[in-house]
Amino acid sequence: MNGDLHGLLVGDDELAQVCRDLPESACREQPRNYRLHVVSLSLTRIGEGLADTKLVLAWLLDAIGAPTWAIGLLVPVRESLAMLPQLLISARVRRMNIRKTAYVVGCVVQGLAILGFGLVVLMLTGSIAGILAIGLIAAFALGRSLCSIAHKDVLAKTVDRGRRGSVSGIAGSIAAAATLLLAAGYATGWIPLSIPVVAGAVILGGMAWLLAAFLFGSIREDRGATEGGIDGFAAVVAQLALLRRDARLQHFIATRALLLSTALAPPFYIALSGDREPSGLGTLGLFMIAAAAASLSSSYIWGRLADRSSRQVLMYSAALASLANAVCALTALAMPDQLETALLLPAMLFVLMIAHQGVRLGRSVHIVDMADLDSRATYTALSNSVVGLILLAGGVFGIIAQWFGVGTVLALFALMAAMAVLAASGLDEVQTT
Repeated sequence: MNGDLHGLLVGDDELAQVCRDLPESACREQPRNYRLHVVSLSLTRIGEGLADTKLVLAWLLDAIGAPTWAIGLLVPVRESLAMLPQLLISARVRRMNIRKTAYVVGCVVQGLAILGFGLVVLMLTGSIAGILAIGLIAAFALGRSLCSIAHKDVLAKTVDRGRRGSVSGIAGSIAAAATLLLAAGYATGWIPLSIPVVAGAVILGGMAWLLAAFLFGSIREDRGATEGGIDGFAAVVAQLALLRRDARLQHFIATRALLLSTALAPPFYIALSGDREPSGLGTLGLFMIAAAAASLSSSYIWGRLADRSSRQVLMYSAALASLANAVCALTALAMPDQLETALLLPAMLFVLMIAHQGVRLGRSVHIVDMADLDSRATYTALSNSVVGLILLAGGVFGIIAQWFGVGTVLALFALMAAMAVLAASGLDEVQTT
């Protein structure tokens, strides 16, 4: 039965016990390990849906009266602290014989942080809640950083090449279905949209991470090689000279920095919806549906277009982001009464998240095709390091929103995205060179 399930999932039951790049001992354990990978990753993805930083956690902070600067810090803290520590800890993880331990620790940290977030918003309000919430998101991001490093290694040691992609694919599909059901429940009123209910869902998300950690710890991982653990931070410092002399890389990083507006903007859409009246917070379900629909409807198309011209994908994505942010900014600053239109902000979020999917795919394809085999890893490390630092500085937008209003911040994001159109237009057509 277990073998049949593994074969059904990978679509290759006749070869379920034939491995191309796993040792015999790991190959024997592959069906069991495969199932554990799928279930564990599905649980973490469901946790991400229940406690989506850009939407759900931002909604909760807005609902309990946390300051706008705290809402604005959610994404910069989560993304930058998930990225930058990898430079410092990657070599240490590489020197571990059994790397699933690092993943389990990271998963437990994430679960406890999300549990703590749910409890904070249930018991506290205002600035104190905002400060504690940001601290918990920082802890969550550090755990995520550890998991990001360890997961790829453990997957490579326990699941054969040609089957690894299906782990993420199946987990993503399961989580997307669960998130859409939750969003539909919120949108229709079938699930009451209140602080205790949403916070309870967040706490369930934290428990999902803890269960995922337990299951991942049950994976049977062979002891691995520990050599080749290069200090990522030292490597980046040593390659800073490349950044100074490589104009193409500088241009790409500048473009990517301007495109960060697509990642930073969603929490401010939530804040803008809450600015209207208490009933405005009832749009959370619509926001979640809009984000999920944008991902499902655009990822494949952006991917195909990026294979032809990642430069044009970045241009089109930036233009869409500029349009969405400009509409919301103009409405907030000049026609705030129009925010009463229930579908306006979710519709603009749908456009923004389509743009964000294009940015993610376009930048990934562009840097891979721009670099040669020898420089690809260095380009990626340098780009991630610089962008991680810029993301951390992105918390200033929350302060701007606190002082000058959310509409002003969205106007700045619209301007950044418009500048990104110009910046992307100057990139090389790397797919044709």
